Amino acid sequence: MAKIVNKEQKRKEIALASKELFLQKGFKGLTVLEVANQANIGKGTIYEYFKNKEDIIFEIMMILQVQHNILKKEKLLLATTTKQRVKIFLDFYYSNEEMELREIYKEYLSIALTNPNTYIRDIRSVYFKNYFSWFKAILQQGVDEGEILSSSLDLAKGIFVMGDGFLVSNCSTIDIIDIQKDMDSYIDAIFELIEVKK
Repeated sequence: MAKIVNKEQKRKEIALASKELFLQKGFKGLTVLEVANQANIGKGTIYEYFKNKEDIIFEIMMILQVQHNILKKEKLLLATTTKQRVKIFLDFYYSNEEMELREIYKEYLSIALTNPNTYIRDIRSVYFKNYFSWFKAILQQGVDEGEILSSSLDLAKGIFVMGDGFLVSNCSTIDIIDIQKDMDSYIDAIFELIEVKK
């Protein structure tokens, strides 16, 4: 009798088996054959589970994001102010705990910027909507609690996307050396403008 394979579980196993290779070699430096060898399967088997190499990196990112979301929710529960929550939400861009996901995310950004096809844009849009909704809810909570001005919500998208801007600049210039310090200063300045003065 043939063994029944859980395709979703097998997909995750293949992706996780290749995670270290992606971190070591990067997307462009890694071949599908190397991924197959790392997962102890044939090269053709990869295509039973993934459309292409990009699809593998998306799966790794999704797996790591589940862990990221759990950690983020735990940290957010400890925060007592909206400013702290915003900083915790955005610490993905520099936190040591987030290093693996951030490295995979940089590969993903590279793919999205150099090959912006419909499939990649659709995946990016889902991520963007989910995380932006979460971020906006943090600001809404601050408004509801009377901590920040309601007009703060008009700044939500700009504050949210600035993290990617800092990350790209940190990776591509010599001008953003201490990303945590620069992001914290930016957030502190924003909160000087949006906090309700008491």
